[in-house]
Amino acid sequence: MPLEKIFLASPRGFCAGVAYAIEVVDLALRIHGAPLYVRHAIVHNEWVVRSFEERGVVFVEDVNEIPKGSVVVFSAHGVSPEVRRTSSERDLTIIDATCPLVTKVHNEARRFAEKGYFMVYIGHKGHVEAEGTMGEAPDRMVLVETPSDVAALELPHYDKLAVVTQTTLSVDEVNATMKALKDKYPHLETPNKEDICYATTNRQAAVKELASKCELVLVVGSKTSSNSNRLREVAEAQGSDAVLLMTPAEVDPTWAERYSLIGVTSGASTPEQLVEDVVGALIAGRSGVEIEVLTTIQEDVEFKPSRELIRLAMAD
Repeated sequence: MPLEKIFLASPRGFCAGVAYAIEVVDLALRIHGAPLYVRHAIVHNEWVVRSFEERGVVFVEDVNEIPKGSVVVFSAHGVSPEVRRTSSERDLTIIDATCPLVTKVHNEARRFAEKGYFMVYIGHKGHVEAEGTMGEAPDRMVLVETPSDVAALELPHYDKLAVVTQTTLSVDEVNATMKALKDKYPHLETPNKEDICYATTNRQAAVKELASKCELVLVVGSKTSSNSNRLREVAEAQGSDAVLLMTPAEVDPTWAERYSLIGVTSGASTPEQLVEDVVGALIAGRSGVEIEVLTTIQEDVEFKPSRELIRLAMAD
Protein backbone atom coordinates (compact mmCIF):
# COMPACT_ATOMS: atom_id res chain seq x y z
CA MET A 1 0.00 0.00 0.00
CA PRO A 2 1.53 3.37 -1.00
CA LEU A 3 2.64 5.90 1.58
CA GLU A 4 -0.32 7.65 3.20
CA LYS A 5 1.15 9.31 6.28
CA ILE A 6 4.43 10.35 7.86
CA PHE A 7 4.62 10.73 11.63
CA LEU A 8 7.33 13.05 12.98
CA ALA A 9 8.45 12.30 16.53
CA SER A 10 8.56 15.13 19.03
CA PRO A 11 10.94 15.58 20.74
CA ARG A 12 13.65 14.79 18.21
CA GLY A 13 16.94 16.26 17.08
CA PHE A 14 19.21 18.61 18.97
CA CYS A 15 19.27 18.25 22.74
CA ALA A 16 20.31 21.13 24.99
CA GLY A 17 23.84 19.73 25.36
CA VAL A 18 24.41 19.58 21.60
CA ALA A 19 22.96 23.04 21.03
CA TYR A 20 25.21 24.30 23.83
CA ALA A 21 28.37 22.72 22.37
CA ILE A 22 27.67 24.08 18.88
CA GLU A 23 27.04 27.55 20.29
CA VAL A 24 30.30 27.41 22.28
CA VAL A 25 32.32 26.58 19.13
CA ASP A 26 30.52 29.32 17.22
CA LEU A 27 31.37 31.87 19.93
CA ALA A 28 34.98 30.64 20.12
CA LEU A 29 35.33 31.12 16.36
CA ARG A 30 34.06 34.68 16.65
CA ILE A 31 36.51 35.44 19.46
CA HIS A 32 39.65 33.65 18.27
CA GLY A 33 39.10 33.11 14.55
CA ALA A 34 40.54 30.24 12.52
CA PRO A 35 42.22 27.91 12.91
CA LEU A 36 40.31 26.80 15.99
CA TYR A 37 41.11 23.36 17.38
CA VAL A 38 38.45 21.02 18.77
CA ARG A 39 39.38 17.84 20.59
CA HIS A 40 37.22 15.09 18.98
CA ALA A 41 34.12 15.74 16.85
CA ILE A 42 32.18 18.46 18.68
CA VAL A 43 29.08 16.24 18.34
CA HIS A 44 28.71 12.91 16.53
CA ASN A 45 27.29 14.19 13.27
CA GLU A 46 29.35 14.49 10.10
CA TRP A 47 27.17 17.29 8.69
CA VAL A 48 27.84 19.48 11.75
CA VAL A 49 31.56 18.64 11.70
CA ARG A 50 31.91 19.47 7.98
CA SER A 51 30.10 22.78 8.39
CA PHE A 52 32.60 23.80 11.08
CA GLU A 53 35.58 22.54 9.07
CA GLU A 54 34.49 24.85 6.25
CA ARG A 55 34.82 27.73 8.72
CA GLY A 56 38.35 26.80 9.79
CA VAL A 57 37.78 24.42 12.70
CA VAL A 58 40.37 21.64 12.97
CA PHE A 59 39.25 18.47 14.74
CA VAL A 60 41.92 16.36 16.44
CA GLU A 61 41.85 13.24 18.59
CA ASP A 62 45.06 14.02 20.47
CA VAL A 63 45.77 17.44 21.96
CA ASN A 64 49.48 16.81 21.30
CA GLU A 65 48.64 17.48 17.63
CA ILE A 66 47.67 21.07 18.52
CA PRO A 67 50.39 23.74 18.26
CA LYS A 68 51.49 25.01 21.67
CA GLY A 69 49.73 28.16 22.80
CA SER A 70 46.66 27.56 20.62
CA VAL A 71 42.99 27.50 21.62
CA VAL A 72 41.29 24.14 22.15
CA VAL A 73 37.59 23.40 22.62
CA PHE A 74 36.67 20.19 24.42
CA SER A 75 33.75 18.40 22.73
CA ALA A 76 30.32 17.77 24.23
CA HIS A 77 31.43 14.27 25.28
CA GLY A 78 33.92 15.46 27.89
CA VAL A 79 37.58 14.62 28.47
CA SER A 80 39.65 12.90 31.14
CA PRO A 81 41.79 14.78 33.68
CA GLU A 82 44.83 13.52 31.75
CA VAL A 83 43.69 15.36 28.60
CA ARG A 84 43.21 18.51 30.68
CA ARG A 85 46.70 18.16 32.17
CA THR A 86 48.30 17.66 28.76
CA SER A 87 46.42 20.69 27.40
CA SER A 88 47.69 22.84 30.26
CA GLU A 89 51.26 21.59 29.78
CA ARG A 90 51.04 22.65 26.12
CA ASP A 91 49.86 26.10 27.22
CA LEU A 92 46.55 25.65 25.39
CA THR A 93 43.69 28.05 26.10
CA ILE A 94 40.86 25.71 27.10
CA ILE A 95 37.23 26.36 26.20
CA ASP A 96 35.01 23.63 27.58
CA ALA A 97 31.92 22.59 25.59
CA THR A 98 31.28 19.46 27.67
CA CYS A 99 27.56 18.82 28.10
CA PRO A 100 26.64 19.75 31.70
CA LEU A 101 24.93 16.38 32.09
CA VAL A 102 28.18 14.60 31.17
CA THR A 103 30.01 16.86 33.63
CA LYS A 104 27.53 15.71 36.29
CA VAL A 105 28.63 12.09 35.75
CA HIS A 106 32.32 13.12 35.91
CA ASN A 107 31.64 14.87 39.22
CA GLU A 108 29.88 11.78 40.58
CA ALA A 109 32.79 9.55 39.60
CA ARG A 110 35.24 11.94 41.24
CA ARG A 111 33.21 12.10 44.46
CA PHE A 112 32.83 8.33 44.65
CA ALA A 113 36.59 7.90 44.10
CA GLU A 114 37.45 10.46 46.78
CA LYS A 115 35.27 8.56 49.26
CA GLY A 116 37.06 5.28 48.54
CA TYR A 117 34.48 3.65 46.29
CA PHE A 118 35.22 1.23 43.48
CA MET A 119 32.91 1.89 40.50
CA VAL A 120 31.21 -0.07 37.77
CA TYR A 121 30.64 2.05 34.67
CA ILE A 122 27.78 1.06 32.37
CA GLY A 123 28.78 2.20 28.90
CA HIS A 124 30.14 1.36 25.48
CA LYS A 125 33.80 0.40 25.38
CA GLY A 126 35.82 2.85 23.30
CA HIS A 127 33.17 5.58 23.28
CA VAL A 128 34.79 8.95 23.90
CA GLU A 129 32.36 9.78 26.73
CA ALA A 130 33.21 6.51 28.47
CA GLU A 131 36.94 7.16 28.11
CA GLY A 132 36.59 10.64 29.57
CA THR A 133 34.53 9.60 32.58
CA MET A 134 36.61 6.52 33.37
CA GLY A 135 39.68 8.75 33.24
CA GLU A 136 38.46 10.36 36.49
CA ALA A 137 39.42 7.19 38.37
CA PRO A 138 41.08 4.72 35.98
CA ASP A 139 42.33 2.49 38.80
CA ARG A 140 38.94 2.38 40.54
CA MET A 141 36.53 1.70 37.68
CA VAL A 142 35.56 -1.18 35.41
CA LEU A 143 33.26 -1.07 32.36
CA VAL A 144 30.28 -3.33 31.62
CA GLU A 145 27.85 -3.13 28.70
CA THR A 146 25.34 -5.94 29.24
CA PRO A 147 23.91 -8.25 31.92
CA SER A 148 26.19 -11.01 30.57
CA ASP A 149 29.18 -8.75 31.27
CA VAL A 150 27.91 -8.44 34.85
CA ALA A 151 27.61 -12.23 35.15
CA ALA A 152 31.24 -12.59 34.06
CA LEU A 153 32.46 -9.77 36.30
CA GLU A 154 34.83 -10.82 39.07
CA LEU A 155 35.60 -8.12 41.60
CA PRO A 156 37.45 -8.46 44.85
CA HIS A 157 35.22 -7.52 47.76
CA TYR A 158 34.69 -3.81 48.15
CA ASP A 159 32.87 -2.37 51.14
CA LYS A 160 32.07 0.64 48.99
CA LEU A 161 30.82 -0.10 45.49
CA ALA A 162 29.02 2.36 43.21
CA VAL A 163 27.73 2.59 39.65
CA VAL A 164 27.78 5.41 37.09
CA THR A 165 26.41 5.39 33.55
CA GLN A 166 27.08 6.79 30.09
CA THR A 167 24.41 9.39 29.29
CA THR A 168 23.37 8.15 25.83
CA LEU A 169 22.46 4.49 26.38
CA SER A 170 19.22 2.59 25.88
CA VAL A 171 17.06 3.08 28.97
CA ASP A 172 15.73 -0.49 28.81
CA GLU A 173 19.19 -2.01 28.37
CA VAL A 174 20.62 0.02 31.25
CA ASN A 175 17.73 -1.04 33.47
CA ALA A 176 18.47 -4.70 32.70
CA THR A 177 22.19 -4.26 33.37
CA MET A 178 21.49 -2.28 36.54
CA LYS A 179 19.19 -5.04 37.83
CA ALA A 180 21.89 -7.63 37.20
CA LEU A 181 24.41 -5.48 39.09
CA LYS A 182 22.09 -4.94 42.07
CA ASP A 183 21.26 -8.65 42.22
CA LYS A 184 24.97 -9.53 42.25
CA TYR A 185 26.10 -6.66 44.46
CA PRO A 186 23.26 -5.73 46.82
CA HIS A 187 25.35 -3.01 48.53
CA LEU A 188 25.88 -1.20 45.21
CA GLU A 189 25.24 2.54 45.50
CA THR A 190 23.66 4.56 42.70
CA PRO A 191 23.80 8.30 42.00
CA ASN A 192 21.06 10.45 43.52
CA LYS A 193 19.81 11.31 40.04
CA GLU A 194 19.80 9.02 37.00
CA ASP A 195 22.80 9.43 34.69
CA ILE A 196 21.02 8.80 31.38
CA CYS A 197 20.19 12.28 30.15
CA TYR A 198 16.65 13.61 29.82
CA ALA A 199 17.00 13.93 26.03
CA THR A 200 18.00 10.30 25.60
CA THR A 201 15.09 9.17 27.78
CA ASN A 202 12.57 11.45 26.04
CA ARG A 203 13.65 10.53 22.51
CA GLN A 204 13.51 6.82 23.28
CA ALA A 205 10.00 7.20 24.73
CA ALA A 206 8.97 9.15 21.62
CA VAL A 207 10.35 6.51 19.26
CA LYS A 208 8.47 3.77 21.14
CA GLU A 209 5.24 5.68 20.51
CA LEU A 210 6.27 6.19 16.89
CA ALA A 211 7.01 2.50 16.37
CA SER A 212 3.61 1.54 17.80
CA LYS A 213 1.92 3.47 14.97
CA CYS A 214 4.29 2.88 12.06
CA GLU A 215 5.49 0.00 9.93
CA LEU A 216 8.86 1.65 9.30
CA VAL A 217 10.81 4.07 11.50
CA LEU A 218 13.59 6.17 10.00
CA VAL A 219 16.17 7.53 12.43
CA VAL A 220 18.08 10.43 10.91
CA GLY A 221 21.53 10.49 12.45
CA SER A 222 25.12 9.41 12.21
CA LYS A 223 26.22 5.80 12.50
CA THR A 224 28.86 7.07 14.97
CA SER A 225 26.16 8.52 17.24
CA SER A 226 25.41 6.37 20.27
CA ASN A 227 21.98 7.88 20.90
CA SER A 228 20.97 7.56 17.22
CA ASN A 229 21.90 3.87 17.19
CA ARG A 230 19.93 3.33 20.37
CA LEU A 231 16.83 4.94 18.77
CA ARG A 232 16.98 2.48 15.89
CA GLU A 233 17.35 -0.43 18.32
CA VAL A 234 14.43 0.77 20.44
CA ALA A 235 12.19 1.00 17.35
CA GLU A 236 13.18 -2.51 16.27
CA ALA A 237 12.52 -3.84 19.76
CA GLN A 238 8.93 -2.55 19.42
CA GLY A 239 8.48 -4.69 16.31
CA SER A 240 8.85 -1.99 13.66
CA ASP A 241 11.26 -2.07 10.76
CA ALA A 242 13.90 0.59 11.41
CA VAL A 243 16.70 2.21 9.44
CA LEU A 244 19.43 4.63 10.53
CA LEU A 245 20.36 7.07 7.77
CA MET A 246 21.96 10.50 7.45
CA THR A 247 21.06 11.95 4.08
CA PRO A 248 18.15 11.95 1.61
CA ALA A 249 20.39 10.07 -0.82
CA GLU A 250 20.00 7.03 1.47
CA VAL A 251 16.20 7.00 1.15
CA ASP A 252 15.05 3.87 -0.68
CA PRO A 253 12.38 4.88 -3.23
CA THR A 254 10.56 1.58 -2.67
CA TRP A 255 9.80 2.47 0.98
CA ALA A 256 6.99 4.76 -0.16
CA GLU A 257 5.52 1.84 -2.09
CA ARG A 258 5.93 -0.80 0.62
CA TYR A 259 4.88 1.16 3.72
CA SER A 260 1.73 3.23 4.20
CA LEU A 261 2.78 4.61 7.60
CA ILE A 262 6.35 5.80 8.13
CA GLY A 263 7.75 7.42 11.27
CA VAL A 264 10.70 9.79 11.28
CA THR A 265 12.84 10.84 14.22
CA SER A 266 16.41 12.03 14.67
CA GLY A 267 19.31 11.69 17.05
CA ALA A 268 20.26 14.36 19.57
CA SER A 269 23.11 15.63 17.38
CA THR A 270 21.14 15.80 14.11
CA PRO A 271 20.26 19.18 12.54
CA GLU A 272 16.57 19.59 11.66
CA GLN A 273 17.52 20.39 8.06
CA LEU A 274 18.53 16.76 7.54
CA VAL A 275 15.13 15.57 8.79
CA GLU A 276 13.38 17.95 6.39
CA ASP A 277 15.54 16.70 3.52
CA VAL A 278 14.74 13.05 4.30
CA VAL A 279 11.00 13.77 4.51
CA GLY A 280 11.25 15.64 1.22
CA ALA A 281 12.87 12.63 -0.42
CA LEU A 282 10.13 10.33 0.92
CA ILE A 283 7.28 12.40 -0.53
CA ALA A 284 9.04 13.49 -3.73
CA GLY A 285 6.58 13.31 -6.64
CA ARG A 286 3.71 12.29 -4.38
CA SER A 287 0.61 14.23 -3.42
CA GLY A 288 -1.78 13.77 -0.53
CA VAL A 289 0.78 12.39 1.95
CA GLU A 290 -0.27 13.59 5.39
CA ILE A 291 2.39 14.70 7.88
CA GLU A 292 1.58 14.59 11.59
CA VAL A 293 3.76 15.57 14.55
CA LEU A 294 3.49 13.01 17.34
CA THR A 295 4.31 14.84 20.57
CA THR A 296 5.01 12.75 23.68
CA ILE A 297 6.58 15.40 25.93
CA GLN A 298 7.54 19.07 25.79
CA GLU A 299 11.19 19.92 26.45
CA ASP A 300 12.30 23.25 27.89
CA VAL A 301 15.88 22.51 28.99
CA GLU A 302 18.51 25.02 27.88
CA PHE A 303 22.20 25.37 28.69
CA LYS A 304 23.79 28.78 28.28
CA PRO A 305 27.49 29.41 27.54
CA SER A 306 29.39 31.38 30.17
CA ARG A 307 28.71 35.11 30.36
CA GLU A 308 32.40 35.76 29.77
CA LEU A 309 32.39 33.82 26.50
CA ILE A 310 29.30 35.68 25.32
CA ARG A 311 30.80 39.01 26.40
CA LEU A 312 34.03 38.41 24.48
CA ALA A 313 32.13 37.35 21.36
CA MET A 314 29.92 40.44 21.52
CA ALA A 315 32.95 42.71 22.02
CA ASP A 316 34.77 41.29 19.01
